[in-house]
Amino acid sequence: MEKEIKDAGLQVALFNFDAGDMAGGDRGLVSDPSREERFRKNVPVALELARSLGCWRLNMLASQEISGLRREEQLELARGNVTFAADEAREVGIEVLVEAVNTFENGPYLLSTTAQAAGFVRSVGLENVKLQHDFYHMQRMEGNLVATLERYAGMIGHVQIADSPGRGEPGTGEIHYPYVLSRLEELDYDGYVGLEYNPTTGTTGESLAWLPKQLRTGDVAVSDLKL
Repeated sequence: MEKEIKDAGLQVALFNFDAGDMAGGDRGLVSDPSREERFRKNVPVALELARSLGCWRLNMLASQEISGLRREEQLELARGNVTFAADEAREVGIEVLVEAVNTFENGPYLLSTTAQAAGFVRSVGLENVKLQHDFYHMQRMEGNLVATLERYAGMIGHVQIADSPGRGEPGTGEIHYPYVLSRLEELDYDGYVGLEYNPTTGTTGESLAWLPKQLRTGDVAVSDLKL
């Protein structure tokens, strides 16, 4: 995979640390004491791949609530593991991002709102730990996208988009993306916007018709690469 990415001249903007069996329902390892060792063993592997690819942001999924464990117990374990990863990542100039995701599709996920994820990031208290902000997930969970963006813009290291509720390309749902993205630009966000949607069109190219023509060419970045 690494060779193919380089041969294609692509830039990887973001990928996840090991999040378990995503297809089987896993949503992260860092708050699961039975899989802490697996996560920590993955950290140097993920960081080396990121360094090799020139990818400077890695995403962390907090995992779901575990029966028999207190929520704060899980969050404390996650804080320790994120701190471990962030300390290692800082040595090679990489940011660790924390993502809130919706509970409709992801079960009892620990961090399901922007406020929860931001509070967690603040509790870690490291400069290279930021938010991975997905407008689709947050529209499902809380709405008020622009007001929330304005409140937390300074903590955001990466953005993902899809329309809601169907998770198609912008223009297929209820989010007014021209306004949301213009506000994102006005707030001086200078990172990538990852297109994490399921196209409703026959081809990927057709699903990009919502973009101005001049933005459909030029440098290409691969975002949200799953390992």
